[in-house]
Amino acid sequence: MSIKVTFPDGAVREFPRGTTGTTVVEDISKSLAKKTVAMRWNGVLTDLSDALEDDGKIEFVTRDQPAALELIRHDAAHVLAEAVQELWPSTQVTIGPVIENGFYYDFARETPFSEDDLRAIEKKMSEIIERGAAFTKEIWTRDEAKKVFAAKGENFKVELVDAIPADQSIKIYKQGQWFDLCRGPHMRTTKDVGQAFKLTKVAGAYWRGDSNNPVLSRIYGTAFATKEELDAYLHMMEEAEKRDHRKLGRELDLFHLQEEAQGSVFWHPKGFTIYNQMEAYIRRRLNSSGYVEVKTPQLMSSKFWEASGHWGKYRENMFVVPDEVPGTEEEGPVLSGKSDLMALKPMNCPAHIQIFNQGIKSYRDLPIRMAEFGCCHRNEAHGALHGLMRVRQMTQDDAHIFCREDQIQAETEHFVHLLYSVYQDMGFDQIVIKLATRPEKFGGTIERWDAAEKALGDALRATGYDFEIAEGEGAFYAPKLEFHLKDAIGRSWQCGTLQLDYVLPERLDASYVAEDGSRQRPVMLHRAILGSLERFIGMMLESYAGRLPAWLAPTQVVVATIVSEADGYAEKLVKQLRAAGIRAELDARNEKINYKVREHSMQKVPLMFVVGKREAEEGTVSVRRLGTEGQKVVPSMDAIVELMTEAQAPDLKRAAA
Repeated sequence: MSIKVTFPDGAVREFPRGTTGTTVVEDISKSLAKKTVAMRWNGVLTDLSDALEDDGKIEFVTRDQPAALELIRHDAAHVLAEAVQELWPSTQVTIGPVIENGFYYDFARETPFSEDDLRAIEKKMSEIIERGAAFTKEIWTRDEAKKVFAAKGENFKVELVDAIPADQSIKIYKQGQWFDLCRGPHMRTTKDVGQAFKLTKVAGAYWRGDSNNPVLSRIYGTAFATKEELDAYLHMMEEAEKRDHRKLGRELDLFHLQEEAQGSVFWHPKGFTIYNQMEAYIRRRLNSSGYVEVKTPQLMSSKFWEASGHWGKYRENMFVVPDEVPGTEEEGPVLSGKSDLMALKPMNCPAHIQIFNQGIKSYRDLPIRMAEFGCCHRNEAHGALHGLMRVRQMTQDDAHIFCREDQIQAETEHFVHLLYSVYQDMGFDQIVIKLATRPEKFGGTIERWDAAEKALGDALRATGYDFEIAEGEGAFYAPKLEFHLKDAIGRSWQCGTLQLDYVLPERLDASYVAEDGSRQRPVMLHRAILGSLERFIGMMLESYAGRLPAWLAPTQVVVATIVSEADGYAEKLVKQLRAAGIRAELDARNEKINYKVREHSMQKVPLMFVVGKREAEEGTVSVRRLGTEGQKVVPSMDAIVELMTEAQAPDLKRAAA
């Protein structure tokens, strides 16, 4: 019996049933076979050694392809586990998944691992890789797997076997004498992992993420196809550590967080200056783009959220309170179970529909672009909180566009151009757009989905910007656009989004009067550019390493004196600068000028005006710019005028040009 194998170029060849992918690729090309580490059979990534039993399509995955990176990291995790058990045989292995930018493995042992152990483990991993043991797959019975792991003292593995659904097979992957429970797939041999790997840190982790379970010792690592890629990544991580916004927040006195208000930011004066400048900028951009700004309640009845559908799907992420709280003289629990529940809003969209629903809307009124700098609360898991990047209280540059079907394309184009302009003003010019299409489970009709996807795709093509298709990654209710930007050290951030929604206007009974007099549902475009202001500021701090553009800097210039005779002149300069709208500070301390320069450079102040007796007599300043050597002496008014232009926000600078 033979099967038909279809290749990517459309060619079809017959092979005996049961032929492995290895045999097929070796038959096609010996040179390709040397590079191939896995295959896709009918679109599913699988072991190259798997037997082909029916007709299908084959695609070979070589080690240098992006698709192989996850396999490299997966196999590196197995090599890590083998290395640990060779060095410390009594250690139990638990789980070791691939994660973003690397992998980890959790181990159970009496003494947790330390950073000092990593070098020895890396050395042993290198030895295992060089052995080149083949990855082989075996199917065991459930009882056999439990018996073998129990005999080895691998109690966590026994628990994992029990957790595998009865209709799934028990796969065991071996590399030489070492083996592990694993879904696969894997590459051919341990040598395919290569030597471009690095163990990065150790941490503690609860078994299965449950604080009631034992604490395991977790080792993190990363791996790449080449040493050059690994070195670039490690350099990026070193830079990221230096640029950590939490560290910069402390050093520059911008904000802090504390346990008593988990996930909420205490903005200090300097940090709040950045926040206010960012909000003022985006508010001006929205106002000039035809948006109207609104303000909606923080606290609303649970009935409201039930109608929107959020209560059923998002309840665990919402902060809920009773609408009646007993007085202090009353006894008993605060939540009696008798009063209605209310919730702090996690998003603004349902409230915006309430404003839309006030009064009758005509087709002539659309589109309505409704914006709100809405403070939202989301009950993020404690372990997920991360500085400004992941908070429980956030402010979004949120807006919703209510429009007709025939306006979707124009409104999308309008939004995309605005978003690109904003990102460029912020200093980001590497932007990737993704069109996320219909997922496996979706609401509405296929016809409506097709129309929505076409409208978004046509709009993107009309803008002239390239985009990628994120197959099946749309929201339940509609397709969406994702905007990913790259920062100064090459990291990708998803900030902007546009989501096309037919469902919420239906659930909350939004309508307008069409040209023929009928009642129609508006289309609702959920959109954000910066997203969370907190997160975007954190991203800006890291991308700029704290050296923000002059228009965002909390202090734009420091006037520093060399001698006390210049104090009066310096005070006058500061008054002139502040009158011109410049955020200026005076440093007339009895300190050496080099000390002052160094201190304000550490605080990332863009400019210093240094004045001494001579400058005071001549009406000049010595201008020192952050990050450059030397200084230039110019008349004080010339320096102020030049700084007035430099310190303007980009949109105001364009308006003044």
